[in-house]
Amino acid sequence: MSVFNRDDNADVARGARAIVALPEMGGEGRRDTQARLEEATGLAEAIGIDVVDKLPFRIRAAKPATLFGSGQVEAIAEAARLHEAELVIVDGAVTPIQQKNLEKAINAKIIDRTGLILEIFGERAATAEGRLQVELAHLDYQAGRLVRSWTHLERQRGGFGFLGGPGETQIEADRRQIRDRMAKLRKELEQVTRTRTLHRARRQRAPWPIIALVGYTNAGKSTLFNRLTRADVMAENLLFATLDPTMREIGLPGIDKAILSDTVGFISDLPTQLVAAFRATLEEVISADLIIHVRDISHPDSDAQRQDVEDVLEEIGARGEEGAPILEAWNKIDSLDEQEASRIREEARRRENVVTISALTGEGLDDLLRLAAERLRQGASVHDITLPVSAGEAIAWLHANGEVLDQAHKDLGVTLSVRLSGANWARFQANYAE
Repeated sequence: MSVFNRDDNADVARGARAIVALPEMGGEGRRDTQARLEEATGLAEAIGIDVVDKLPFRIRAAKPATLFGSGQVEAIAEAARLHEAELVIVDGAVTPIQQKNLEKAINAKIIDRTGLILEIFGERAATAEGRLQVELAHLDYQAGRLVRSWTHLERQRGGFGFLGGPGETQIEADRRQIRDRMAKLRKELEQVTRTRTLHRARRQRAPWPIIALVGYTNAGKSTLFNRLTRADVMAENLLFATLDPTMREIGLPGIDKAILSDTVGFISDLPTQLVAAFRATLEEVISADLIIHVRDISHPDSDAQRQDVEDVLEEIGARGEEGAPILEAWNKIDSLDEQEASRIREEARRRENVVTISALTGEGLDDLLRLAAERLRQGASVHDITLPVSAGEAIAWLHANGEVLDQAHKDLGVTLSVRLSGANWARFQANYAE
């Protein structure tokens, strides 16, 4: 079935045969070529695309018309013919004119990295908010590339994807439809954001610290979340297995309870449209008391993935002096051979904010929780607090969430000398101070 036919069903992408073409620009050296090809393949397989060949190409300077050189375009076209591929995934950014020219030269549908990630997010979004965010991001992306145009914006399909290819119609009319739809979506998201802000304010008044899990997609965040909270969040060896944030209570040494939040996974070259659309969701990270950055330490591009995550945290304002402290959980230590695992553990021991773990086997999780509790108590100050004897709940809270250095009964009250973090002191004042 041709992917160019507007009448194709919405699921045409699933099972489609595809070629992955990786343009390696001059000066790029941060990432491993094979790892990049495997990641692009994983992205495609996440929505059921059958990758039949992977082709890396070194590009000194991008060709304005086709991105790739003429010989490279011919090689891609030959591979597409050989494997009967109907789709070519370019693991990089492709302009609308490049997409049009490549499709004509190769005789296959072209989708770039941004489009592929948007397609995955569209298929995975489970909540109303997630669907709104993805549709807005997708329309923002599609508005600038009406090589073909949108004629059926009112026709909803799972994922808001575009691999099926829209038909020909008046471009300006379609652009107007897209702008109108985007304006409507932004209004709906503003209401969702206001609601989320109210929920966040209530949580911040609650007497428990908030810990956000962040990490590159498929680093093992959801597996760690499930093990720590005994939850059942989707956790598979799959890129972007989960999109919507999930929160659960956990216990920490010396702290009565904390709220653990599992957030969307990050990825290199995360589309700017998605960062903007998911800002309300990512604000859960900004408001956290502690961030745990889960890293797949067994991955060949682990260091580059770390930088990608830190870049997104910087973009949303979750790093720097105003940001929460960050711990690194070096996950999948069980995937390494004994010699390499020993080397990684020794390196982690030399760093004060790093713990090696296996979310799968449970190794190192007690150390992670202990270090998290210590960081939540860091920057604590000693406060002398006098409470009535009847304030049993407040006294118990101070024992659970602070370090009680002294406690004495005087007249009809209880005086406590308690070391509390700044966040817990604010919580105590909001909930128990008169």
